[in-house]
Amino acid sequence: MIQMNVPAAQWDAIMSSYSKDDMEAMFAHMNALNDDINAAGEWVDGQGLGGPSLAKTVRAGSDGRPQVTDGPARADQNVLAGYWVVDVKSEDRALEIAARASACPGPGGTPGNDPVEVHPISEAPLEG
Repeated sequence: MIQMNVPAAQWDAIMSSYSKDDMEAMFAHMNALNDDINAAGEWVDGQGLGGPSLAKTVRAGSDGRPQVTDGPARADQNVLAGYWVVDVKSEDRALEIAARASACPGPGGTPGNDPVEVHPISEAPLEG
């Protein structure tokens, strides 16, 4: 799984720093990346997610019923902005996709070079 994270407290400021043209460039970049992953037969799933104001945090109450609060569990940390689940032949290919996602244009068209995390999805129970 390849994931992009954004500091929850900075989400609104980051998103408002994009002009209409910047947003179009970002979506064009991500759509081209998605198309290439799909064409290579590596696409499993992927989504851009809504910001922290749309998140809900859920815990089981003592009666097992959901106890829901608005917002992310930790507003002082990063929130998941989007992800790709890919089925690739090597870690190197996953890292290549992550680097391309990181190079997504930001405000003014300059590549953001934001950190992108790569997490293997275990097929078996984790040991140790």
